[in-house]
Amino acid sequence: MNRILVSAALLAAFTAAVHIVAGGSDIAGPLLASTLAAEPRLTLYAVWHMGSVMLVFSAIALGIGSLPGCAQGTRALVLFISLLWCAFGLVFLAIIVIHLGSGSLFTLPQWVL
Repeated sequence: MNRILVSAALLAAFTAAVHIVAGGSDIAGPLLASTLAAEPRLTLYAVWHMGSVMLVFSAIALGIGSLPGCAQGTRALVLFISLLWCAFGLVFLAIIVIHLGSGSLFTLPQWVL
């Protein structure tokens, strides 16, 4: 078993759980209760769920990639997931830089991942 990928899979699963549980109450709930028009509100809600699905499937794929005998067949997938997570982190950093005065470094901690 690849211990680094096991660690990555566990971190991804933890991140997915935090996203779903904490994000449900802190992000999705207030979003649905907002006065935004239905189309952007429901689109953002769908995107939040798409993020949830991506996080869960990332954890599963990294877990499978950590199994003995699966390393060769999943190498490209694991690399893709790694690049995807790095890109997501860069998106959050870009938003923080663009909105520097808002204290986003601590209110948007997702860049750490």
